[in-house]
Amino acid sequence: MSGDDPLAAIVSKPDGERAIESLRREGVYDDSRSVREAGDEALALPVTEPPTETEVCDVVGQSDPEPRSPGLLDLLRDRGWDEDELAGAPRSWAVIGSVILADFGGCPREREGEVGGVLLELHGGADTVLAREGITGEHREPSVRTVAGAGDTETIHTEHGTRYAMDLARVMFSPGNKAERARMGEVVEEGERVLDMFAGIGYFTLPMARAGARVTAIERNPIAFRYLLENSVLNGVEDRIGAYRADCRDVEIGTGIDRVVMGHYDASEPRSEDGRTESEASYEYLDHALAALVDGGIVHVHEATPEAELWDRPVSRLEAAAEHAGREVELLDRRRVKSHSAGVVHVVLDARIGRSG
Repeated sequence: MSGDDPLAAIVSKPDGERAIESLRREGVYDDSRSVREAGDEALALPVTEPPTETEVCDVVGQSDPEPRSPGLLDLLRDRGWDEDELAGAPRSWAVIGSVILADFGGCPREREGEVGGVLLELHGGADTVLAREGITGEHREPSVRTVAGAGDTETIHTEHGTRYAMDLARVMFSPGNKAERARMGEVVEEGERVLDMFAGIGYFTLPMARAGARVTAIERNPIAFRYLLENSVLNGVEDRIGAYRADCRDVEIGTGIDRVVMGHYDASEPRSEDGRTESEASYEYLDHALAALVDGGIVHVHEATPEAELWDRPVSRLEAAAEHAGREVELLDRRRVKSHSAGVVHVVLDARIGRSG
């Protein structure tokens, strides 16, 4: 590496999107080069000079920089779009199996088909482009529109060897959780007894079962549950998954669980009916999780937390629930998974739960 090598800022993968936005605002992001992986857990983001306002792990030289391939804005510009029109083009999308899921935001409806066609050119393995329009209903069902391609919303998506069949018009799939899904397949040990309280289509259940864990997977959404069963067969782990279509609070698990995964944002929410204060409230999902865990068992609690309350809110909720249950908490790790919304972050706590006294 010479002193003339172009620079790259090293950040963790979950912080990639946030860091790129910050580097752009700072005016040091280099659009002429590609983002590259820096090991399994980090990204190398191209920069023109060391950032002073953006938090990064390190700044290194790149002896073999990779020029960025033409992107969506380049191709639309080649088709005659001016800068005002480009300002309304999608800035984010995800390729999930054969489907491209995009936020069309300020793009005029009559131009969406043209944009969708360009996205299909960029991602040759895809055959359908969907516009995502939010999440609705008790089962958090996605609302999408077909804007280009075949219009087939069913697909099979593969991550780190795990195959997920799904219908993106009927069930949620968050690309931003990719690293966390892979991590859950790495932290379990063969033969572990795991409870996945909000299993969905098998987001965390499948990588854990593939790693040899025996997973009790609970999901109340009938569509997601059908895909959970299909995916257990698709991945050849049906003999290691006990699946229940129910509310997880209604399933008698008993004790003897080594690890609990609580992948629902509201799982740590206190219930304070009848005028009780939060400190007096019950923690319905956490109570159920803690009751199932063996002494020394591990719980993974997901939460959407306001930035202003990191990390006090998720930690205090877990500690309060443990105190109610006569258990002790040893915090092992805390992680940002991704941005959830403006000022709100999807985080995960890993904790070991012991017996008081």
